[in-house]
Amino acid sequence: MASPPADPPPSYDELGNMPTPINPSASATSNAAPEPSRSPRRRPGPPPLLPLDMPALNQLRHKRVVLASASPRRRHLLSILGLKNVEVVPSTFKEDLPKSLSPYEYVLETATEKCRDVYTREVNDEGKDEPALVIAADTIIISSKGRILEKPRNPQDHLDMLKMLRDEGAHKVATAVVVMKPLENPVDPGYAMESHVEITSVKFDANVSDATLVAYVRTRDGNDKAGGYGIQSAGSILIEKIEGAHDNVIGLPLRITLGLLEKIMVPEEGLDDNMDNMFGDE
Repeated sequence: MASPPADPPPSYDELGNMPTPINPSASATSNAAPEPSRSPRRRPGPPPLLPLDMPALNQLRHKRVVLASASPRRRHLLSILGLKNVEVVPSTFKEDLPKSLSPYEYVLETATEKCRDVYTREVNDEGKDEPALVIAADTIIISSKGRILEKPRNPQDHLDMLKMLRDEGAHKVATAVVVMKPLENPVDPGYAMESHVEITSVKFDANVSDATLVAYVRTRDGNDKAGGYGIQSAGSILIEKIEGAHDNVIGLPLRITLGLLEKIMVPEEGLDDNMDNMFGDE
């Protein structure tokens, strides 16, 4: 993401009275006392952004929120919502579910198991306060032929994966988000859970050359990403078009995540209708 443009340089008026250039030949005959120097006046910067003032986020702002993922991208996206002190506790779930599951079942079940794994460990750790919320996510690529793609295993696998995505045309990115919250009066299983799978369509540029793909693989940018590319980094050079949520391709759809937080933290009457409007028909 490009940095915001810098402020324009201050005008001479804003800098105050600056000494005029001195003519060396005239300086020896000048008896005028130099004007006292003044520090330039600083231009006031923009006011700091205020956090989103929403009930669910306000409840979580000063409580333990655990992210069951080591992804720095997901942590950064949560900080955009104002959850800046998220505790990262990576899941130990092996993510080895059978590929015989449908892609949507596969990604949702994987995210659920990751969330449950971290939730169970955290609530049973007597040395820590109980988490207010555990958030997990899992992202996969679904090729146009329905094949599930995760992270590349090695450079050759990485290159083959990118060639396939280029040659097959549009593919889908599926991210499952799961949130778990301990119940005040625990009954089996002891937690409330909400989840959703978001789908985004991505089309590679069919004219991307093999040499460009090789150059991208060598950057190592896509090594730890499903499908082997990062839309928020150099991988954007491979992409022609995105239909759907851009942050879903990065690994955490914020609109959906916020909706899940509202639903689990603020179970108010009528919220289900709002969620239906947000998610659309399942």
